[in-house]
Amino acid sequence: MTGVPAALRTAVDAAKERVAALHAELPRWELVVWTAGNVSERVPNPDGEDLLVIKPSGVAYEDITAEAMVVCDLAGNLVEGERSPSSDTAAHAYVYANMPEVGGVVHTHSTYATAWAARGEEIPCVLTMMADEFGGPVPVGPFAIIGDDSIGRGIVETLRESRSPAVLMRNHGPFTIGKDGRSAVKAAVMCEEVARTVHIARQLGQPLLIDQGHIDSLYDRYQNVYGQH
Repeated sequence: MTGVPAALRTAVDAAKERVAALHAELPRWELVVWTAGNVSERVPNPDGEDLLVIKPSGVAYEDITAEAMVVCDLAGNLVEGERSPSSDTAAHAYVYANMPEVGGVVHTHSTYATAWAARGEEIPCVLTMMADEFGGPVPVGPFAIIGDDSIGRGIVETLRESRSPAVLMRNHGPFTIGKDGRSAVKAAVMCEEVARTVHIARQLGQPLLIDQGHIDSLYDRYQNVYGQH
């Protein structure tokens, strides 16, 4: 364990505060149970390798504080902290190492999104909300075992071919990415919402797909015009 470079001390401490606070959003939006799930955020290092902040393995959400967070390098090695990092750290680290535009990663076992993952089925783009947020369907990634970077490879390979910030890893659950931790949490919340809504729609009949041209138009408007700039 090499420790956090002095030049990154302020940035790492700020990231710990943000990541600890963002973890509270997962149970608030009913995306996790018990100790499952995790949020991480990249800490850029202009003079060397970036770091990431993530929660320790097996820690209850009510016990998550900024001080409890751990810091790892992009190989998943512990740099700072008293506890073992999340079991998903290797996946998060692989994403950061191979997708430099990503600043935040979230993993949940949210009920409806995970149900789609259990079927190995993408969520079809049948809602304008999906066109806005995901730019098309929410794709399915390959089956992979926890413990090494296999999950990370599956995430990267799938999302590189998609505009979606969310991927359903088969038989596992959703992983989401964003420009920072908050963006990745938003993607996790929206992924569960559309998974639930499309599931309900299918109980009523066959949902209607949105034409690709309309998807492209909706995505462009939402990403570049909607909101405050």
